[in-house]
Amino acid sequence: MIWGRSIALVNAAGPPGVRSIRFTSKVLAIDEPPRRGDTVVDVRGAFVLPGLVNAHDHLELNHYGRLKFRDRYANVTEWIDDMRSQLTDDPRIRSARHHPLTERLFIGALKNLLAGATTVAHHNPYYSELRRTMPIRVVRRYGWAHSFAMERQPAGARGEPGGEVLQRWRRTAADVPFCVHLAEGVDGNAAEELDRLGTLGCLAPNTLIVHGVAIDAAGFGRIVDAQAGLVWCPASNAFLFGRTAAVRLLLELNPSRVALGSDSRLTGASDLLDELREARQTGCASADELLAMVTTNAAAMLRLRHAGRLAAGVPADIIVIPNNGRSAAESLLDTRRADVRLVVVGGRPLVGDSQLAPVFQGRQAATRMIVVDGVPRLAESGLARRIAGCPIAEPGVSVV
Repeated sequence: MIWGRSIALVNAAGPPGVRSIRFTSKVLAIDEPPRRGDTVVDVRGAFVLPGLVNAHDHLELNHYGRLKFRDRYANVTEWIDDMRSQLTDDPRIRSARHHPLTERLFIGALKNLLAGATTVAHHNPYYSELRRTMPIRVVRRYGWAHSFAMERQPAGARGEPGGEVLQRWRRTAADVPFCVHLAEGVDGNAAEELDRLGTLGCLAPNTLIVHGVAIDAAGFGRIVDAQAGLVWCPASNAFLFGRTAAVRLLLELNPSRVALGSDSRLTGASDLLDELREARQTGCASADELLAMVTTNAAAMLRLRHAGRLAAGVPADIIVIPNNGRSAAESLLDTRRADVRLVVVGGRPLVGDSQLAPVFQGRQAATRMIVVDGVPRLAESGLARRIAGCPIAEPGVSVV
């Protein structure tokens, strides 16, 4: 546990970031002067933002790298069938499956942390290993089913079935998000899944549809009427199907009900920052809309009261990113993980550049040097030890 002093980050760029923030484990004040005893750190015009929220990932699947066995698929079931046939034949898959689940989950968490994602929605069981030394927050209260196609098929890391959608939905409280892969493809079978979900009575305000590639304008109207939401994963969609969901249609109807997810590296982008750039390239959403998708929208859809925002009393989940001379949203879209200047989770500084070393010192966090994509970074010593001891190497990351 870190005690240390309160930190005051000052001289940050203005709204929608904050100009200054005081914090310990929680945010103490926004845009108020430092107080006596604070460790005052000048961020020199950088943007201070809430930690990002990744609305969809499979944390244990991020160490494989992208895999597919044909150029384009009509439905995700074709990709799943191809993957199933390769489980024993492909040496990349066979060797990667042998790593302990704890280590696989850690790599998924590290992927998110380095990209400034301090909270992630994991789409699979909440494994007991997720309670142990994960460097980020993993959403705990959620219901899930994999998909209609995988209801009785193994979907989890230990062979857990994907689960019957209706049964899992009924077991999920109305104030808890229910996440399901839906309409993940471009064929008629994918297009029919929204009707099937609605017929079962599972389209509700807590329903979060992941992917939705085959949903049309009328379907998005039904989603809005039900006050449900969409988790958009454009990089994965483009990789498998050559197209993504028509998100602009939903944004025009209700811009607050779209969140962004990176999916795993099996099909998705390298991390949430890369996913944001992929989303921008579709031309479907503005920079401000994309920022909302990884902060306020995602937090609201996942029923997380304290995530995705900075306000007095909320946990101090904070990132600092460079200012590219434009807005906070535009600057975020230009940011890669090696550019992230600071990541703080619950007041605990975990990764940052050497100019922000006083944050670590003020919070009494010992540090060790790591390298992220060729750029030296300070890391909290426990995190650095965890990286060094992990049998799975995170590409581009090393401990000095």
